[in-house]
Amino acid sequence: MPKLITAILTLLCGLLLIILQPAGLTLQQATGAALVLFAILFWAAAILPDYLTALIFMLAAILFAVAPPEIVFAGFSSAAMWLIFSGLVFGMAINSTGLGQRIASTLSHQVDGSYVRLISGIVIASVMVGFVMPSSLGRAVLLIPIVMALADNCGFKAGSKGRTGTALAGALGCHVPTFAVLPANVPNMVFIGAAETIQGVTPGYAEYLFLHFPVLGLLKAALIIGLILLLFPDSPQHQPRHAEPVTGNGGQRKLIIVLGVTLVLWFTDSLHQISPAWVGLSAALFLLMPGVGLVDTKTFNEKMNFNLMVYLAGILALGTVINTTGLGAIMANAFNSWVPLNPDHPALNFASLSGSAILTALVATLPGVPAVLTPFADQMADKSGMTLEAVLMTQVLGFSTILMPYQSAPLVVAMHLAKEPLRHAIRFCLISGALTILILLPLDYLWWQLLGWI
Repeated sequence: MPKLITAILTLLCGLLLIILQPAGLTLQQATGAALVLFAILFWAAAILPDYLTALIFMLAAILFAVAPPEIVFAGFSSAAMWLIFSGLVFGMAINSTGLGQRIASTLSHQVDGSYVRLISGIVIASVMVGFVMPSSLGRAVLLIPIVMALADNCGFKAGSKGRTGTALAGALGCHVPTFAVLPANVPNMVFIGAAETIQGVTPGYAEYLFLHFPVLGLLKAALIIGLILLLFPDSPQHQPRHAEPVTGNGGQRKLIIVLGVTLVLWFTDSLHQISPAWVGLSAALFLLMPGVGLVDTKTFNEKMNFNLMVYLAGILALGTVINTTGLGAIMANAFNSWVPLNPDHPALNFASLSGSAILTALVATLPGVPAVLTPFADQMADKSGMTLEAVLMTQVLGFSTILMPYQSAPLVVAMHLAKEPLRHAIRFCLISGALTILILLPLDYLWWQLLGWI
């Protein structure tokens, strides 16, 4: 019933926008605004499956002449789309070769009956997997069963603090700190696609990593570990039962080599000037080759998540519609009227832009932040005196700060896989979000100043 009421109210508000055409909107702009409202609220409230909302939005934008097909479907040719594709193929290969199980076996030998080492090891391992598996949803599916097996080995029963803490370590570790790694999460890829298609800016892998990982990666991981130990203290009931290591095979060695080469090329993109998307796609195509034997046709057909790719295309279409209809300029003018930006006050600019991104994430969810804010980033740059690249990068501060679980599909999926109530994630996100705003963002500002971005 709440979803039905939300859907009806959304459609009524959209209809009123089209009929009344407020604030001097043209019919095209009013229709575009109605469709944008529909997409954002339907995604936020999960009224329909994400991919279905995306398809309805794109079809309606074409049928009502809001934007031409080449604009609406531009997301399918973006770098972000092919990074998602590559990440999904990597996940298939990791599972089919047994490399994931080998990682689990190695991790189980390291926790050694200590709760501190258990939580720290899970978070660190989850972050490290983010460097080689560019899909937080895929990492959740891969790691959460492993993590919960470790919880069982430590004697943590259902409802215990230790089991909840272990689940949160896996769910958050494989997702939140990796926002600082360019191809690791969907919002990052939406950010790449939106910046590239709307503003003509393509962030580099190494540049992005060096700017964000020290604070949003390392310190955020430390914050997650510390909060879990504080909020969900526990002790293993007995020594973990170490699983026997999975014997290496040719497939695993081949995959490790492919992932290693891919990672090296990602790190050195500033030297060879090849987009991380095309590096990832090349590696994915190699893994799909019949003679390689790491991802066969049956596995590809069964495991390829085209729903996620359609959802990403819809998110990117949202941004292009906002931009091409002129809604971005109108929103920027309204934004200018209440967001304090001043070239003489860089700290105020940083706080205003990051705060706006955090609030946008509450409404549009994490992947929606780049789609909503990117169209008028150039105008924000003019008003603040910051570079366009710096203004765009402040979006990362917003979509890496999760205040409620509904903002992040991978987090919700991970908690469901762990069979843990979402109320624990809600409590954790509110506390960690507040500490991020109060402590980590000021530290991030100092880091940006040190690097000369502000």
